Amino acid sequence: MRSLRSILLTGGAGFIGSALTRALLKQPHLEHLVILDSLTYAGNRANLIGPDQDPRLNIIEGDIGDEALASELIEKFRCSGIMHLAAESHVDQSIENPAKFITTNINGTFSLLDVARHHGVAFLQCSTDEVYGPIVAPTKADESFPLKPSSPYSASKASTDLIVQAAHTTFGQEVVIARCSNNYGPRQHSEKLIPTLVHHALRDEALPIYGSGKQIRDWIHVDDTARGLISVFEKGGTNRIYNLGANCERTNIEIARTVLQNLNKPESLIAHIEDRPGHDARYAVDVTRSMEDLGWQSKTPFQEGFEEVIRGLSVTLSPD
Repeated sequence: MRSLRSILLTGGAGFIGSALTRALLKQPHLEHLVILDSLTYAGNRANLIGPDQDPRLNIIEGDIGDEALASELIEKFRCSGIMHLAAESHVDQSIENPAKFITTNINGTFSLLDVARHHGVAFLQCSTDEVYGPIVAPTKADESFPLKPSSPYSASKASTDLIVQAAHTTFGQEVVIARCSNNYGPRQHSEKLIPTLVHHALRDEALPIYGSGKQIRDWIHVDDTARGLISVFEKGGTNRIYNLGANCERTNIEIARTVLQNLNKPESLIAHIEDRPGHDARYAVDVTRSMEDLGWQSKTPFQEGFEEVIRGLSVTLSPD
């Protein structure tokens, strides 16, 4: 098993990153957790209120492309591995400004891989189910499925996955990849689907739904993802890929209706808008490998987790 003694975590102030921070700080053998985060719009120190009081946690504001900084942190804290979550992740923004996604997701990861190789530390790449492209029901993509990304975002992540695998093939680097389905949970940025819908519903504003709203996503609670990422890092085979999903498929229109039901708002608030370019109809992943090889599976029932998120957002996003 790979050591969790001292970890450099990129993107640790983000949505999934802050959940992973909390999970890592529960690990009994952890001595140092070093967060490297540029603290842009998606990274927020407020996500770490509570854990930031832990003396094992060090939060460093910086760019993942700064190889000298990353190298300094690994040396100073004697890091045993890099868990790489920092990324530009919003599909709409990748359509508007794809260059930013190439710079951060591809070039930034390449820089970190170079640092990992120089110091001989393990490297976890956090990827997405979107790299597989649209999956026709009832098929689910296992880790051997071809990559068919549709957006600049998913193309940047697919490219990064291949670069990570090439680092192993060419240089023998210790790498492992996790591909996660759609996450939901507390501290999610307001640009994402569920917070956006709740925000609009609380203000009795129209809930924007792309196209028919029949696009299907597999929804997993962020805490289950955090546990999965730890399992992948610790137990995953070298240069292996592991899907992390919850077998919880919902259409976007179903998500909108559930939000409205929980907030006692009328379905007439749903407003269909012009569909997004290259909008994939369905994502679905087969998690058999993760269950069998890692002993991991999602635990949070969707209705329970979803209702908790709605309650939390109802407080933080309450009307002015």
